[in-house]
Amino acid sequence: MSSVRGFFPPKTATGRAALVPPPPWHYSGDLLTIEYRTDPARVAALLPPPLEPADTDPGAVALIWADWQSCSQSREELLDPVRAQYKECFAVVRCAYRGRTFSRGVYIWVDKDFAIARGIHQGYPKKLGSIHLTRPHPYGPAPRIEAGARFGATLAAADRRLAEAVVTLREPAGSNGFVNAHPMAHHRWLPSIEPGKGLALDELVSSGAASFEGGTPWAADAELRLLDAPTEELADLRVDELIGAYYRQVGVCWNGGALLESGTSGAQ
Repeated sequence: MSSVRGFFPPKTATGRAALVPPPPWHYSGDLLTIEYRTDPARVAALLPPPLEPADTDPGAVALIWADWQSCSQSREELLDPVRAQYKECFAVVRCAYRGRTFSRGVYIWVDKDFAIARGIHQGYPKKLGSIHLTRPHPYGPAPRIEAGARFGATLAAADRRLAEAVVTLREPAGSNGFVNAHPMAHHRWLPSIEPGKGLALDELVSSGAASFEGGTPWAADAELRLLDAPTEELADLRVDELIGAYYRQVGVCWNGGALLESGTSGAQ
């Protein structure tokens, strides 16, 4: 009897056409992180049960731009860069689950279909967007990784600009911020094929890096502007107070997560 293969659709006899290969997935990237405070009620409104606002600084948000190269265990995508390179912008908040603090991506935009497919598996709410950020380089006019270097970053989706930022490096730092410094708590949701039957898949999962390495974080000064759009709600997480900004180069491996509980979110 014939069978079809592939970690993710489309499944075929060989599995070669699958949109993404099985984990582990490896990432090398440049991150620009801007942390700020918004109204805690606006963060709480994005947390489905059983998640609750973080005990401390519940209105803290991190908006992160990332320029990634990613690959499977074979590393073959690095030699076919169209399959490896993508950019991402994501808004992260913190939440509490049974007394433990987690980070949670509440909005995420990427510019490649394979990144969306990985997000479906992981529980990240990824959408297509247009993401750009200044790349460092040791020669010519591009900024070096040094005090005074300036980086720009923009996010757009559906032809509307959603965010724009300018980050100026100040000095080496001890960390890359605190909002995105916890294991992630995400929901894997899939509506039932039968109308009115709610969710066929409703899982609260936790995941994080299977391994991590990173360069020296740089603290920075930042300017950040969020813009309204008819089909996006990022601007509702308005910037009330800037906390800080950071630049860092990192390498990460993701290799699955853990089920925390299922069937309790009440999401539709």
